[in-house]
Amino acid sequence: MRKTLVIAYYWPPAGGPGVQRWLKFVKYLPDFDFEPFVYVPENPSYPIVDEKLIVEVPDVKILKQPIKEPYGWASLLSKKKTKTISSGIIKEDDPSLVEKLLLWVRGNFFIPDARKLWVKPSISYLAKVIADEGIETIITTGPPHSLHLIGLGLKKKYNIQWIADFRDPWTSIGYHKKLRLTKSSQQKHKALEKKVLVSADKVVVTSQTTKTEFEHITPKPIKVITNGFDDELQPGPLDSAFTISHIGSLLTGRNPLGLWQAIQELMEENETFKKHTKIQLAGVVGEEVLQSIQKFGLDDHLEQLGYLSHDKVLETQQKSQLLLLLEIDSEETKGIIPGKLFEYLNAKRPILAIGPKGWEAGAMVEQHKAGNTCLHYDVAALKNVLLDAFKHYQKGTLLCNSKGVEQYHRKALTESLAKFI
Repeated sequence: MRKTLVIAYYWPPAGGPGVQRWLKFVKYLPDFDFEPFVYVPENPSYPIVDEKLIVEVPDVKILKQPIKEPYGWASLLSKKKTKTISSGIIKEDDPSLVEKLLLWVRGNFFIPDARKLWVKPSISYLAKVIADEGIETIITTGPPHSLHLIGLGLKKKYNIQWIADFRDPWTSIGYHKKLRLTKSSQQKHKALEKKVLVSADKVVVTSQTTKTEFEHITPKPIKVITNGFDDELQPGPLDSAFTISHIGSLLTGRNPLGLWQAIQELMEENETFKKHTKIQLAGVVGEEVLQSIQKFGLDDHLEQLGYLSHDKVLETQQKSQLLLLLEIDSEETKGIIPGKLFEYLNAKRPILAIGPKGWEAGAMVEQHKAGNTCLHYDVAALKNVLLDAFKHYQKGTLLCNSKGVEQYHRKALTESLAKFI
């Protein structure tokens, strides 16, 4: 078997979508004649923890080294705001002085990110592992993109294959604008991004949009391997209410104001719709989102589920009447394909996708006949989709007959990865 070292930050007990991708690749790589080794931090500051995922870790060699992260120091200023920012919730309107300071320090002192202090110790530790174990390929996965700098350092030391996996873009991702980067910091990010892309032997991305972007930077081979699903689901009973459910962090930028308006208007026009409709939000929800729901008079119809373990996520998705897929209404987010999309497809419940014009994920929803895609502020279209879904719900015929989703099973995706390696 060919020995492959996977360098990751997110690993059980970390929760959230970032951990699923490589947890599942590592699970299936041995089926394709690869022996994976996994290197992760020993004492990470995970913003979300899901202890139940530990039982899903396959029987592979896990290597760990301590990591120094600045969030402990930053929490001396504000523990709550530090945890919020590390979770990705960045306030849109009127951020406090502490929030501005934390964002500025995060953006300009920790380039490419707050895990940069792990780079040099990891290179030293892994150099011996590569030599002792006869590792043939290393794979770094980011964000955090500082892990790619570990790959860069190891590539300089050894004549081994290095594959850089980008779960999200680097400098073109939307939140970069919120980090209050100086021009010098922006240039440093760009330079590091290019250095990684031209130095890696191969690059893996999760969307065609990111592939096109990177092809302008590097001539190296780039492969699109999306996220996926792994669980075989058994059909079960649906919610009795007309549940409109969003699973995962609902950041302020994704706040679907047009949807809240559409629901409000339908409730005013249709008493039956008002009686049966329930909004379910699972995961971290931005304060501005909650304020918007209250502003539109929908708070009595809101159920906050909080963070759910992965097994509860699957159950909630499968029971919901309608699943919400949301993305920021921005040019930079057209290539973002949320990991939850693939589990939504596997749940076989209708999807309402709301995002920017030309959104790749929205096109996939329609391509697989899994639901409808609307723009954020097309209230009329949103009302039509919701009303049509509600009428089918009343008749017991709200179904999803999605097509061609088998290609996103984690084992099929791992086969594609194995061939690329």
